[in-house]
Amino acid sequence: MAWWHEAVFYQIYPRSFCDTNVDGIGDLAGVTSRLDYLTELGVDALWLSPIFPSPMRDFGYDVADYCDVDTVFGDLAAMDALIEAAHRRGIKVILDWVPNHTSSDHPWFVDSRSSRESEHRNWYVWRSLDAEGQLPNNWIRAWSDQPTWTHDPASDQYYLHCFLEGQPDLNWDEPAVRTAMHNVLRFWLDRGVDGFRMDVVHLIGKELDRNDDPELAILTHVVLNDAPVAHEYLREIRSVLNEYDERVSVGEVVLFDPQQVATYYGRGDELHLSFNFKSLMTPWRASSWAQLVNETEATHQSVEAWPTWVLSNHDNPRVATRLGGDPGRIRAAMTLLLTLRGTPFLYAGEELGLPDAIIPPDRVVDPGGRDGCRAPIPWDATESHGWPHDPWLPFVAEAGALCVEVQRRDSDSMWSFTKQLLGVRRTYRALQEGDMVGIQSSDETLFFERVVPGSRIGVAINFGSNNRDFPWPDSDVARVVFPESGTEMLSANSAVIVELVS
Repeated sequence: MAWWHEAVFYQIYPRSFCDTNVDGIGDLAGVTSRLDYLTELGVDALWLSPIFPSPMRDFGYDVADYCDVDTVFGDLAAMDALIEAAHRRGIKVILDWVPNHTSSDHPWFVDSRSSRESEHRNWYVWRSLDAEGQLPNNWIRAWSDQPTWTHDPASDQYYLHCFLEGQPDLNWDEPAVRTAMHNVLRFWLDRGVDGFRMDVVHLIGKELDRNDDPELAILTHVVLNDAPVAHEYLREIRSVLNEYDERVSVGEVVLFDPQQVATYYGRGDELHLSFNFKSLMTPWRASSWAQLVNETEATHQSVEAWPTWVLSNHDNPRVATRLGGDPGRIRAAMTLLLTLRGTPFLYAGEELGLPDAIIPPDRVVDPGGRDGCRAPIPWDATESHGWPHDPWLPFVAEAGALCVEVQRRDSDSMWSFTKQLLGVRRTYRALQEGDMVGIQSSDETLFFERVVPGSRIGVAINFGSNNRDFPWPDSDVARVVFPESGTEMLSANSAVIVELVS
C-alpha cells in the first residue's frame, strides 16, 4: 500500500503551534522544535497550513509568492531544516497549496490589473458587464451575500473572486497559469516535500456562463462549483506529481455529495485522497454515522479510491466543542476516527481534547469567523503556557488543565489515550489496511470489523448515555485490545476495540 494509506496525518496551523522568535506567532522553527513531541505521540505525516508570503487578509490563503516563506514563519532555510528534521524521524511533510486564487498583492495580479493589455491580464478572470448591464453570473462569494465580482475602475472591468476581494481567482483556462503552477509544485517537490493539501481544488475549473440555482442563493458558489474541465487540470497536476516518487495529493473538495467528490479521484489519475467533509457535520448518533460510513465505503469502492476521515480542522469548530465537552464522547470520537478504514487527519490540539476558545470582540481577526478553533496550543501550565510572548489569539479557558505538560504526566489524560490508541493502530495491520465488514448500528451503538487474512478486529462505539449490551458474544472475543475492560457491557459514551476469533 502507498504510505498515505497507512499514515496518520497531523495538521499544524503554524501561527498557533509554537513560537520561537518571541512575536506571539508560531513559526517553522517552532514546529521543528516539537518534532520529538509528535514522534512520541505517534503520528506519521505533517500537513502545514500555508507558510507562503502573504498580506494575511485570510491568514496565508491569500498567497503573494508561492516560492518563498513569509518572514513571520521564517525563511526557506527554516523550511528546509524542518523537512530534513522530519524526514530524519520518519515523518512526511505536505504543504498547503492554494491553486484557485492568489493575493491581490501577488505580482501576477498587480500586473494583470495594470491594463487590459498587460502580460498577465488573462492570468485572472476579467469580464465586462453585458449589454443589459448585468454581471456574468449570479455567484455569491464566501462569508457574505455579495457577488463574486468586483469592479476595477482603472480598466472598467470586473474580476472574479470566490473569496475576499483581495483573493482574485486565477484563470486556469490560460495555459501559462497552469505551467506556472506546475512549476510551483516542482519547486517544493525538489526541496523534498512529500505532497500537498490542495485548497478548494474543485474550483480551478469553472463554467462562467452557468448561473447557480436561485433556490440555492443562500449558498456561496464555493460549494456549488463542479465543472468538468477541473478533471483535465487535475490529471495534469497528477502527471507533475508522478515525476517524483511517492508524492501525495490531498484535495479539499468542498462538495457535499459523496458521488461528486468521488469523481475527483478520476480513474486513479487525479487526486490520491480527498477530504470527506460530511464527517464534520454528521450528528453524533450511531445511525447517522452508520449511514455515513456505509455511504463512504460504497462511493469509494466504486472508484477504487481510499477514504479519509477528519473530525476537526482550521475551518470548523473543534470536535470537543461540537460534542459538548463530554470526555467520554471525545474519546469515543477519537477511537472512531482512528479505526475507520481510510486515512485519518488529526488537527493539532485534538490529542489534548481542546475545545474552541472564546474570542472577545476586540480580538476577532478572521474574516470567516474561525478564530475559536485556531487558538494557540498550550504547552505548559505557566501563565504564558509556554509561549514567550502573548500569542496572536487567546488560549482556551481550560489551557492550564489541558496543556501538554500536564497531560503527558497523566496516564489517564486525553493525550495519553490518543498516544495509546495510535500505538494500537500501528500494532494491528487490520486497523491500517483491513476491509470494513458488518457496519451496523443498534441501540445507539455503532459496531464494525476490520479484517485482513488471519486477523479480525472489532470496534464498538456507544453513542448513547446508557450502558449497552456488548455486540459480540464472549465466545467470539479473543481479547480486549483497548481499553482494557470487560465485555459484558459497553459503558455509556465509550468505545472498545477487541481482537475477534478468526
